[in-house]
Amino acid sequence: MSRKDYPETPDGRYFVAKGRLWRKTDPRLDDSERRAAIKALMQARRAVGQATEAAAEREARDAVDAAKRRLGERGPVWWSDGAPDEGGKHPKNTGYADWWEALDPAARAAAGG
Repeated sequence: MSRKDYPETPDGRYFVAKGRLWRKTDPRLDDSERRAAIKALMQARRAVGQATEAAAEREARDAVDAAKRRLGERGPVWWSDGAPDEGGKHPKNTGYADWWEALDPAARAAAGG
């Protein structure tokens, strides 16, 4: 299943996979910045997998975190209405509970919920 197939919250802030809310990329990023951050993220993820020493793995994981922050998927939220970050939680335990319950059962099952 590709990321675009996962249910997306009505406000576009999260998608649901593995039964959890995952923050989406900041939609205000221009295409070149988004592409550069994604490239850095993929390189860092490869480096995590290829690391043979703890220090190298730590450095690679830090690079993953930095790229995800550039994308807006971690760190301060990219929206400005004061809503909290509910990433990492099951939708039924968040402000999205009503939306989650109204979602088609097949979509909930596909999202791991």
